[in-house]
Amino acid sequence: MTSAHVVPTRDWFARDAVDVAPLLLGAVLSHETAEGRVSVRLAEVEAYRGVGEDPGSHAFRGRTVRNAPMFGEGGHLYAYFTYGMHVCLNVVTGVPGAASAVLLRGGTVVEGLELARMRRPGASDRDLARGPARMSTALGVPLAATGADLLAAPFSLRVAQPAPVGAAGPRTGVSGPGGGGAFPWRFVVPGDPGVSAYRRHARSED
Repeated sequence: MTSAHVVPTRDWFARDAVDVAPLLLGAVLSHETAEGRVSVRLAEVEAYRGVGEDPGSHAFRGRTVRNAPMFGEGGHLYAYFTYGMHVCLNVVTGVPGAASAVLLRGGTVVEGLELARMRRPGASDRDLARGPARMSTALGVPLAATGADLLAAPFSLRVAQPAPVGAAGPRTGVSGPGGGGAFPWRFVVPGDPGVSAYRRHARSED
């Protein structure tokens, strides 16, 4: 089935991250810079809830300078550093104050392939955006973009209607009480080449 892509309304994001996450499968996120435009079709995402609800979430213990965008309006970007060197991208969901977001874990470059290749020299086309840090590099999104509106330039986000049917499972790389089968909030498009390799315990959200 071929999906059409539409720009969502602001209200579209004003739902639980677990509800929004599977609807982001097949969506196309674009970022425009002076170098050009790169677009990625999403194939893997993870939902994270807010204060006191989700031990794997940056917002679990409350608001900080870093996670402040998670407490804002849906449809904005929450970007953070991991391992002190890689940028990961999240779509903020819910209503202001609720602190929830969807981590963008993997996808395929569908526009700006040459630019993405230049940003990730030596990577295969399949691996250009297959993983959260790879995706942010291919798109050229810096940490300073955290809080940006994904529905306004230099970003564009178009969701698939209908979204492809996804499969749910435990979040990848989340150790401790936030991992495991208690939080089956990783959603993937089965068989899509943009889905990253599953890692049970490789990182902590803190």
